[in-house]
Amino acid sequence: MMDDDDEDILRYDRMVEQALRGVVREAVNEVMEDGLPGDHHFYITFMTDHPGVKIPDYLRERYPGEMTIVLQYQFYDLGVDDEIMKVTLSFNNVPERLEIPLAAITIFADPSVNFALQFQPLGEDLEPDFDPDGDGPDGGGFDPSDEDGEGKTGEVVSLDQFRKK
Repeated sequence: MMDDDDEDILRYDRMVEQALRGVVREAVNEVMEDGLPGDHHFYITFMTDHPGVKIPDYLRERYPGEMTIVLQYQFYDLGVDDEIMKVTLSFNNVPERLEIPLAAITIFADPSVNFALQFQPLGEDLEPDFDPDGDGPDGGGFDPSDEDGEGKTGEVVSLDQFRKK
């Protein structure tokens, strides 16, 4: 007889989240080795207050929940391992090193091919950090026309724009 404890059930939700984050890791890994092919570019939205996120304090203050970066033309020293993505980006002509745990990423999109993944925010224990019914806090958004990744906050962005019709 099985108990209802989490330890006694297969957590497919966790397995799927980890597999999809593997897609992000593999995409970044390929770009590390070969650069961005063609018109490919990435919008990566992440939680700025997630444990392990390392960004300058002024960016954390400007984006107090979520931030979107764009990897397209000017990014340097891109790296990724099983847990963390690292990249240097320019903000107001000042290069800044960002370290983003893959678990902090909430959206990964490549608009050039209408591809997007949206993740449930996960804590270190891989449990959802919000109510999946949508009663949790709203995150900030981004302005897709803002090439330097410094989008506006407080907007909700529909991923429908990235889906093929």
